This record gives sequence, C-alpha cells and structure tokens, in this order.
Amino acid sequence: MILVECPLNSLSFGNVSLNILRELFKEKKQVALFPIGENHDLSAYNLEQDFQDWISNSLSSKWKNWHQDMPSLKLWHLMGSENRKSRNQTLYTFYECSEPTEIERAVASNQARTIFSSSYARDKFQAYGIDCHFIPLGFDPDFKQITVPRPENTVQFGLMGKFEHRKHTSKIIKSWLKRYGNNPAFNLNLCVTNPFFKPEDMNAILAACFDGVHYNNVNILPYLKTNEDVNGFLNFIDIDLGGLSGAEGWNLPSFNATCLGKWSVVLNATSHKDWANSDNSVLVEPSSTIEAHDAIFFKKGSPFNQGVFFDWSEEDFNNAMDIVETKVGQINAAGVKLSQQLTYKNMVSQLLSGLETD
Repeated sequence: MILVECPLNSLSFGNVSLNILRELFKEKKQVALFPIGENHDLSAYNLEQDFQDWISNSLSSKWKNWHQDMPSLKLWHLMGSENRKSRNQTLYTFYECSEPTEIERAVASNQARTIFSSSYARDKFQAYGIDCHFIPLGFDPDFKQITVPRPENTVQFGLMGKFEHRKHTSKIIKSWLKRYGNNPAFNLNLCVTNPFFKPEDMNAILAACFDGVHYNNVNILPYLKTNEDVNGFLNFIDIDLGGLSGAEGWNLPSFNATCLGKWSVVLNATSHKDWANSDNSVLVEPSSTIEAHDAIFFKKGSPFNQGVFFDWSEEDFNNAMDIVETKVGQINAAGVKLSQQLTYKNMVSQLLSGLETD
C-alpha cells in the first residue's frame, strides 16, 4: 500500500499526477489517494473505466488504509510540502529558480527523500549539501500523431502555456511579430493564458503585446480544456516556441511537441538540458540572466522562489528562426525517439524502487 498525495486537475501538475497514477494502476499497486486542493477534476482526460474505478476506490478507501508509517509519494511545490501525512514521505517537486532559500532547503532536507524533475534543480540543492535526486518525466501516452486539417502553404508556429515573465511570453510574441507580423506565409497560434488573472486583465496583457496593431496572421485560442484538444493543437503546429522559456521544471508543451515529431526552439538551460539536444531541437544559448521577481508570482525577498532566469537575444532568436524554417515539413525523428526513451513507466519504476527500499 502506497499513500499518494497529489493534485488531480488539468494543469501540468495534475497531468503528471494522472500519468503516475496510471502506471501504479498498471502495476496493480494499492494506493491511498489524497488529492491536494479542495476540488479534484479529471474531466480533461479520457480514462478507461477500470482505471476510473481504481481511482475512485483509492479515494474512497484512503482513510481506512492510512497510517503514519506507510510509504508516501507527494507531488507538490516545495511551499506546502512541510506538511505530510506520512513520516516516510518522498517528495517529487519542480523548481525553476537559481537560489534555494533557507526555507526551501529546510523543506527539501526534511523529507525521507526529495526528488526534482530536473538535474538543474537537483544540482542547485546538492550544492548546499542536501541529499536529493533527479528523475525525469515521461511522455504522456495519450498524445498521438494525428492528421489535423490546416491551411496549405503556411508555416504554423505555436506558443502554449501560462503567460509569465518567467516564460518570456510577451518577448516571444513581440519578437515573432517583428519578424513575421502580417506575413500570410506564417501564422502564430497562441494558447497562452493564466488562471490567476481575471479575463479582462488577461485580455489587456495580450493586447499590450500587439502595441495597437492588428495582425491578420495571429490566432488567439481559448484555454484548451481537454488533453484531446491539446493533442490537436500540438499536431496542428509545425514549430513550437515555448522552449524559449527562461526557466522550467520540465516544460511539458514543448517536450510533448518534440516527442510528436514537431520542432521546438529551445533555450539551452534549466530542465531543457535533460531532454533537448541539437538532434531533436533547435537550441538557443542563453545570452544573459534576468531577475526572477515579477511582483506577482515571484516576489523579491520572499522565502520561496528567488534568483534569476535565463534570457536570450533578439539576434539569437532570428538565427534560430532561420534554422527552424528549413526543418518545416520534416518529421523530427530524434524527437519521436525521445518519446520512447523517456516514459512514465520508467519514471514510476524509479520512484517505486526508492519507495520500497526506504
């Protein structure tokens, strides 16, 4: 019996949680499942009935099976992970910053085992003498190569994910518009939003990226509610731009696009180094760093999330566009191979090995 504490939703953490649970189900593990957050919602996923039944049973029987010494796996941020339901808690967490704070180091130190989603994060904490580990994520098997109707004789760029300072969302959009704006041979498909912003604020933030100019080759999409919709988006585009993010715990949209045979332009920094290389991506080297604080999600002086993010130059952006344009129409064979190398089956096997031997 394993206690699993994780969010069950359509966001990135929820997607990772679901895929780990699916592998535990395949391994016929008994789980006491404790969702993080007041509500849990798996409507974004098309789940087989027996897996749904297993999840329901794991939820309904959790208190009956719970005890403080059982092996526990928690998927969550460092903030909040000082709270645990088991003395034997393995924490799997994402970290994007560069300067682990005293509190973050304390949280990581006081777990039975702390595992990061990137070697970059692991190395940052190990530099303080903290015993921690790295296990990579896997490719979501719900994503498949499919044919999606699309206009002919156009190159489709895509940018998906939260609109954030950390992800350089505004800079990516403005750089693309400066090069391709109103050129009918190139389209930009934007699926960028942020659930923490009010709709009217999100609209104003997006509008600021266009500086009052109307562009007829930009498609602004609403938040995609299902995995199936996300799969359709990733299959529609030729080129992913989300890899230009300045700091990531993994970067699921860009990773998934690459695994589907698309081409991603990727900043060669943080977690990207664990899956992107010159064979499967168009790499951009960091030109500098910027302060992490944005006064919204990353606040200077906070006990969590301090440091810098990596940045890139407009010249390097344009050089990368020159390269990636030549790859349009070619299947990214190395990216497809990546999907076979990094799997949730392998990830969960490593997680179970630690849980069973602690």
